[in-house]
Amino acid sequence: MRTFLQTLEALNRKERFFLVGAALGNPTFRLSKTFRKSLAAASIGQTVPSDALVFMDYHLDWIHAAAVVHAGLTANVHGAYLNDPRVSTGNQEDIDLVVAYEAAGRAHLILLEAKAETGWTNKQLDSKALRLKAIFGPDGGQVPGVVPHFSLMSPRPPQQLETAHWPTWMLFEGKPAWMPLHVTPGRIRSERCDDGARASEEGPYFHFVEAKDAL
Repeated sequence: MRTFLQTLEALNRKERFFLVGAALGNPTFRLSKTFRKSLAAASIGQTVPSDALVFMDYHLDWIHAAAVVHAGLTANVHGAYLNDPRVSTGNQEDIDLVVAYEAAGRAHLILLEAKAETGWTNKQLDSKALRLKAIFGPDGGQVPGVVPHFSLMSPRPPQQLETAHWPTWMLFEGKPAWMPLHVTPGRIRSERCDDGARASEEGPYFHFVEAKDAL
């Protein structure tokens, strides 16, 4: 039987993961020492090993499937597991970056959500929080041997997030964990406009405007 980490790895079928790995010559996606240090300080308070597994754009449905198997739920005679419609919805909602490793006999699962320009909305994060709570429970102890963690990444700390509906394990020292995300300055975006360079969703022209950091 596969371990929890082996199941996570086997479920990963994201073409972007394999494309980026092939392009950079790093198909296993290893974390840098600097990132591992920042991650430990921001969200879990312990060392992240250099051989930690890393996945990008990882579907919540896949996390749910791995958790169901390793929570001890059994398949029927045809090898089918009972689905939880609160979690496994068949949609494309995912986690931007997943880091997973074993320590002291337990699997640690770190879930990171990143924003480079726009900020998060409470609606967006509440949707993921509800699904993650159904998977791992309110205190993170629902899947034996698996310890979940959660962190946000952006150029500046998030503001005015309401976390009353979040499970306690998604918080670090009582608030959302946060890591700084460095974005090279000078970013621009193209914007539709009219002939006077006034923003217009249906304008026949476009112009460049300075991109703003996430708030």
